[in-house]
Amino acid sequence: MLTISADAVDQALSFPGLVETLRAAFREGAVQPVRHHHGIERPDGATSTLLLMPAWTDFHAAGTSAGGHIGVKIVTVSPDNNAIGKPAVMGLYLLLNGATGEPEALIDGQRLTQWRTACASALAASYLAREDASRLLVVGAGALSPFLAKAHSAVRPIKTIRIWNRTPANAEKVAADLREEGFNAEAASDLDAELAQADIVSSATITTTPLVKGALLKPGAHVDLVGGFTPTMRESDDDAITRARIYVDTRAGATKEAGDIVQPLASGVLKSEAIVADLHELARGEKQGRQSPGEITLFKSVGAALEDLAAGIAVYNALKP
Repeated sequence: MLTISADAVDQALSFPGLVETLRAAFREGAVQPVRHHHGIERPDGATSTLLLMPAWTDFHAAGTSAGGHIGVKIVTVSPDNNAIGKPAVMGLYLLLNGATGEPEALIDGQRLTQWRTACASALAASYLAREDASRLLVVGAGALSPFLAKAHSAVRPIKTIRIWNRTPANAEKVAADLREEGFNAEAASDLDAELAQADIVSSATITTTPLVKGALLKPGAHVDLVGGFTPTMRESDDDAITRARIYVDTRAGATKEAGDIVQPLASGVLKSEAIVADLHELARGEKQGRQSPGEITLFKSVGAALEDLAAGIAVYNALKP
């Protein structure tokens, strides 16, 4: 069994390559039960979350039982980690042989999650963002933010990147790191002003108070919501929902777990039939993405086990002897 570090994951993957790997995975499908989601209450801090995300190759769809893989990601989300300088998300990914169940690889789950999450957003943007989108706003300066900046830049001609965070110093650090890699990135101080100018807004926070105000979005904007993964978390307001055409990564996950979808559904602001498509339908050409240059599109990602499986297989295939 290979033990694959975060650095090795970085060496094995590229943003354009993983976007295309995920496109193929959503087109072909996999068996992915809705993830297990457990709250872990702590007497001395915020509740942590344990996520278990299994998936396996759809042997029936593939028409063969030969080969294939089984995978499961074990993730913890501990909000209080930010106060001690550690990432909120920790995890491991276990990849198994689909025929025998033998362990093939134990992969750094935090890094795999960062890659697949950012590339799933970029995959959605390849259908939903304007072809000429050049100004990107990243809301939040956590570990995922530079991955989102790089992934979106792999599918659209991004020329300007702005990073906004409640703690300006954190935004500046992310921007500085991106500048070192050749990106035109700066920290932003005025979130509302940046929302009004952005071609793509990519938000990755765990806020329960919406930061993305729909009334400020310009015609043609694409909104990418990544952070909220429980029904109580919400990054966008009702105006964003009513002004936009709505897309999700998976209908089952988004309508059960994503506050940006669950809350508007519960209040009647959003009707279930108004969710235009998920990534399966977009990748298979069953539903269309952006319809016109001036419309606003909104994509809500909660994460799918299929994404981890596809990324895990890609890493394993790149590194196995």
